[in-house]
Amino acid sequence: MIWAAVWLSLKLAALTTVILLVAGLPLAWWLATTRNRLRPMVEALTALPLVLPPTVLGFYLLILMSPEAPLGAAFLRLTGDTLTFSFSGLVIASIFYSLPFAVQPMQTAFAGVGPGLMEAASMLGARRRDAFFSIAMPLARRGMLTAGVLTFAHTLGEFGVVLMVGGNIPGRTRVISIEIYTAVETLDYATAHILSAALLVLSFVVLSFVYVLNQGRGRRLV
Repeated sequence: MIWAAVWLSLKLAALTTVILLVAGLPLAWWLATTRNRLRPMVEALTALPLVLPPTVLGFYLLILMSPEAPLGAAFLRLTGDTLTFSFSGLVIASIFYSLPFAVQPMQTAFAGVGPGLMEAASMLGARRRDAFFSIAMPLARRGMLTAGVLTFAHTLGEFGVVLMVGGNIPGRTRVISIEIYTAVETLDYATAHILSAALLVLSFVVLSFVYVLNQGRGRRLV
């Protein structure tokens, strides 16, 4: 059961990270470059999971993905399975919950590129898309790497959202955090210690990596 939870958590974190890096990239670029008056509202919506209690977000996602809701009903018709209490539901919930951890580092990195280089590329005849892929993305690669690392680590540690949406089904929705909760409930403190220590060490390593990465970037800018 422990290894099943570890494998499920790793698979969930990897899939969520890939999806958010791809889907969050255009959103981060838009937030970093737009002057649209709707930008503060979009930024607030993107950052909402940072301040919203996980159980609140999980509750509304549970309602949204229930078989009675349009999204849940459509998924049920297409796949014959429900979004709630399934791995697919965990992926959707993780995408919403980890969204700011992917978008905000990339937005900051893109904002650091500045409009000058993009305007210079445009004056030299480069199309906006070519300038984005040849100038903006290479310069923002540290922010993208930070986004990927933080998203992966944050998804591994999810609890409230995944418990609300996926429940506690061994081999299907029981991830590491829920395995720790189950171990404590059954007084299996040895298992809880091992898994908790692993997440603690991983979190420290991830944060150290991010700070070292950003420190190196700051020295180069100086």
